Amino acid sequence: MKKILVFGFCLMLISFGSQAQRYAVIDSKYILEKIPDYKEAQKKLDQFSDVWQQELDQKQTALDKMFKDYDAEQVMLPDALKKKREDELYNKEKELRDLQRKRFGFEGDLFKKRQELIKPIQDRVYNAVQKLATEKQYDFILDKSEGITVIFADPKLDRSDDVLRNLGVK
Repeated sequence: MKKILVFGFCLMLISFGSQAQRYAVIDSKYILEKIPDYKEAQKKLDQFSDVWQQELDQKQTALDKMFKDYDAEQVMLPDALKKKREDELYNKEKELRDLQRKRFGFEGDLFKKRQELIKPIQDRVYNAVQKLATEKQYDFILDKSEGITVIFADPKLDRSDDVLRNLGVK
């Protein structure tokens, strides 16, 4: 009898100590594709990208022609003129790489346009997810669209400060 009481008491302590965490799963890609503003913004972004890519393709074609012409004339050119043409080719190639980086590189024009057009829509989705989490009292909301990503986590469950304290960091 004593064992049963001790066992029951332990079971009761365990049940009080471990609260079930509530979580939900969403597919943000699916959600975004259902939002008309997102489709429109994505279309505009694609248009900018196409225009910039055409610009780069034209410059690449011109550069390829210059290389081909130089290869054909290289044998007949004096050294001074050959050096001048090589410098021109090098500068044109550098301009093309710089333009490509400016348009499509990290924090380039495409990145800035994406921030301008799509980020406000993503923020609206994030706010809706946060509202859902607080209304339905979810502790975690996971996004399954591109691997599992935590979209929302109840701040009271965050134990980052405890880990820092254990590491001796203030």
